[in-house]
Amino acid sequence: MTKDSISNHLLELRNRLLKVIVLFVIFSIIGIPFASDIYGFVADPLIKLLPTGSSMIATEVASPFMAPIKLVLYMALLFSMPWLFYQIWMYVSPGLYKNEKSFTGPLMFSTVVLFFSGAAFAFFVVCPIIFKFFIVMAPDSIQVMTDINQYLGFIFKLVFAFGIAFEIPVATILLVKSGIATKASLAKARPYLIILFLVIGMLLTPPDIFSQLFLAIPMWILFELGILISRDKN
Repeated sequence: MTKDSISNHLLELRNRLLKVIVLFVIFSIIGIPFASDIYGFVADPLIKLLPTGSSMIATEVASPFMAPIKLVLYMALLFSMPWLFYQIWMYVSPGLYKNEKSFTGPLMFSTVVLFFSGAAFAFFVVCPIIFKFFIVMAPDSIQVMTDINQYLGFIFKLVFAFGIAFEIPVATILLVKSGIATKASLAKARPYLIILFLVIGMLLTPPDIFSQLFLAIPMWILFELGILISRDKN
């Protein structure tokens, strides 16, 4: 590969990354005027479960302004991800063979779909269940009033963890397709992987057994799905 060829590849990579950054900036600019409404939507799973007379609070002077802005930036990054994957695909696809394109294209599409499915599952299913449990288990002498920054950190961590966890079928297929592992070897390692899923659930989710199990169990199910649909390398 010549210097000119390397320079052209680097220039193309830079241009594609700039396109992703531009979209992120556009999403951020569009979202900032609606930051309070967006935060209200994200806070709704907890707000509607709070006892009468309780509300979310801000323990720092700048929190009422900064927390919604941080959320907008996070959402802009999240919704820029499909565009990022598309730019990656456009960058690498010219160097792929036809059979590699037929495999890699759907795999990248599945990666995006699974990530957003995991994020949606965390927000719409897991979070309300966890919040309800926490509030019900709170002693009568405790008034539940969550700090907005703490809530935002909780949501970020949970949504990101579930988005990553839902990529397990893709990882399983890649391991088998590349020949690094076989379906039989992965099935044999199942007991150890289940323990690994529990450890990952412990590390990536808040320190309670319910959110850990809510992450570990789908990871196990998705692992089994990955084994089911993968094919050993010939």
